[in-house]
Amino acid sequence: MKAQLYQVDAFADRVFEGNPAAVVPLAAWPDDAVMQAIAAENNLAETAFFAPEGEGYRLRWFTPTVEVDLCGHATLASAHVLFAHLGHAKPDIRFETRSGTLVVKREGDLLAMDFPAAAPKPYPAPDAIADALGAKPLVWLKTSNLMAVFGAEAEITALAPDFPTLGRLLAPLNAGLIVTAPGSGGVDFVSRFFAPVHGIDEDPVTGSAHCTSVPYWAKKLGKNELVARQISKRGGTLWCSNAGERVVLRGRCADYMKAEISF
Repeated sequence: MKAQLYQVDAFADRVFEGNPAAVVPLAAWPDDAVMQAIAAENNLAETAFFAPEGEGYRLRWFTPTVEVDLCGHATLASAHVLFAHLGHAKPDIRFETRSGTLVVKREGDLLAMDFPAAAPKPYPAPDAIADALGAKPLVWLKTSNLMAVFGAEAEITALAPDFPTLGRLLAPLNAGLIVTAPGSGGVDFVSRFFAPVHGIDEDPVTGSAHCTSVPYWAKKLGKNELVARQISKRGGTLWCSNAGERVVLRGRCADYMKAEISF
C-alpha cells in the first residue's frame, strides 16, 4: 500500500519550531501493527492517522512505541493538513477519538481545538521522583499525568532530569510529568513535559498536557484567557481558554515535508 505523509510543525510560527508530527490520511485502516511500525519508522513524538467516518474523521495517535488516548499537537497538525492541503471546506472538523469527539475550528490564522479539561488534584509528594527530576516543587498534583508546580520560570529551564530513573519511577503510574511555573513578558505560565514511559524523554510542545495546566493556572491566576509557552529547546506558544469542563487550545502550524510512503 501507499499513502501520503505530511510532516508538520505544530504550535509553531515557523519551521523548526513547535512540535513535529507526522500525519497520514487514510481511505481504509491498515492493521494496528502496521501503524505502529510506521510511527516507529518516523521516530517522531507522534504520528497521526485519520480516515473518514460519519460527518468527520476517526483520528488515532501513535508514539514510536504505543498508541495513546490523546495528543494535542498531532490533532492540530491533522486539522492543518485537512484545511491547507486536502480541501476541507467546512469551518470546523470533527474527529472521533479514544477521548471522545474533538472539534477543531479556524479562528483567523489560528486553529482552535476544543478538548476535555482534566483539572488536577493534590498528590502526595513522590520524593524519589523529585530526586530524579533534580528539584523539589512547591506542589504535586495528578490527573492521568503528574504535575509539579514551581515558583519561577528559571527553575523549569534549569531542570535536567535523570531520564532512565524518571522513566522507571513513572512506569507504574503509566504517566508523564508536567513541570510548570508562572511566566513573564505576556506569558501567563510556562511548562515542560517529560514522558520517558512513552518513549519520549522530553516532548517539545504538548497540547494534551495543557488540559491539566490550563484549569490549574486559570484558578490560580483568576483568569480564563491564558497565554502559555512550553519552554523546550524548540519551544511553542498556545493561546488557551478555560471553559469549565473543556479547554480551548489555539496554535499555528508550519509545513516541513510532504512525502509518499509504502507499506
